[in-house]
Amino acid sequence: MTSLNDKNILLLHPLGYKVEAAAQDISRKANIMPPLGLASIAAYLEREGYHCDILDGYAYPDADLPLKHLLREKRPALLGISCTTASFHDSVRMAQLAKTELPEIQIVFGGAHVSALKEKVLEFSPLIDCAVIGEGEQVMLELAQLAGGEPADVAGLVWRAADGSLVNNGYRKEALVLDDLPFPAYEKLAGYPHAYKLPIFNYPKAPNSSCISSRGCPYSCSYCDRSVFRSTFRYNSAEYLYQHLKYLNGRFAIRHINFYDDQFTFHRSRVEEFCQLMINKPLGMTFNCAVRAEHVDRELLQLMKAAGCWMVSLGIESGDELLLSQHRQNANLDLLADTIRTIKACGIRTKGLLMMGLPGENEESIRRSMEYVYSLPIDDFNLAKFTPFPGSPIYEKIHQLGTFDEDWEKMDCMHFQFVPHGMEKERLEKLFIEFYKNHFKRNRVLWGYVTMLWKSPDSWLRFTGNAGSFLRFALSNKRYGSS
Repeated sequence: MTSLNDKNILLLHPLGYKVEAAAQDISRKANIMPPLGLASIAAYLEREGYHCDILDGYAYPDADLPLKHLLREKRPALLGISCTTASFHDSVRMAQLAKTELPEIQIVFGGAHVSALKEKVLEFSPLIDCAVIGEGEQVMLELAQLAGGEPADVAGLVWRAADGSLVNNGYRKEALVLDDLPFPAYEKLAGYPHAYKLPIFNYPKAPNSSCISSRGCPYSCSYCDRSVFRSTFRYNSAEYLYQHLKYLNGRFAIRHINFYDDQFTFHRSRVEEFCQLMINKPLGMTFNCAVRAEHVDRELLQLMKAAGCWMVSLGIESGDELLLSQHRQNANLDLLADTIRTIKACGIRTKGLLMMGLPGENEESIRRSMEYVYSLPIDDFNLAKFTPFPGSPIYEKIHQLGTFDEDWEKMDCMHFQFVPHGMEKERLEKLFIEFYKNHFKRNRVLWGYVTMLWKSPDSWLRFTGNAGSFLRFALSNKRYGSS
């Protein structure tokens, strides 16, 4: 049998649950996002002379056979698996499959869940040789260069020594300069861009895609995991960002981009310069982004609209200001409402992002959230079930604040794994359904979706093609139609 190839590296994005459930998973029908972190790592490694393959089990759920094929054909020395809390167990299963096929392969786990738990990840399974804490490009390169040697000097790594002890090398001292990175290796993603879809009614044209133009967030909300980038905030320059979109448009005919940044407008001058580039040298592309109310105003929004901004998302989280003030800074609902009205007045579609079941939540606060959302000109909204993820500030004391069933496979913001004191899970589920149903009953909202027939025809094609699944989800409030 031939030896492992030290120049070949395989990167894996697991499905996260049983393959037979994928066909009925409503979240996959609504949104499949490319694994941009793995694509960035692949591009970084390829630039240094390594050959990378990416296997995306979320886009292509039946990944066991393709994984075996790639292991047998390429015999990679290194397998990097990026996992969330919910997909961790499936990641371990895939690691077992890889070790069975190639016992000497080195398996590295990464992602927010891994950065949060560090040594605990390796304690969970002996199959995991290393865990990346923080961003992964330089760590994976240094691991590849070691060719299986002891990674004692690789910062940003937790690893298993020969005697079985676990060693934490700590975070890297210097963060990457984002403009020095190559564009993600989108070409390594099978079926890109057509295999990937933004959320329905969240874009005007297809093909579309996602892009990350910054890393980190300067805020410290109780519910957000900051284990990977911690409190840093770094961003690509306006010129880099423009060239990135130009590349996507020229090579893949991408017509719309969703900036998957926590705070797209935090650095105002960069956004202004980027918008001017889009106005002066049009690419024929539109874009979405997420903002905080503190970092936009009418002047900036008008410029963004002229540059092609189609939709803006804001994290509202709760319409109860007292509850909100316990979990985030600047809990000013009047400012949020004024900002949403300004966004709408500038001709930009608006989307509100909310959570139900935060610690301190009760039925009265949920009713206030309903009233608040229904009073605003919001075109679309996403209501998540609060999930206390490892690495978030609230996680350390979550058991004092309610009942928490820490079943990782269900920690996907689609299940009420945490129930705050004074509430019952069954009541939360009923209020969750009521919140969504009442939103979609309103004439203004219904008319807004009707206008998507000509504003986003591709969305309506997707919706009608999966109408049965969407209706079952609305009625049953279950992620998997068959469960």
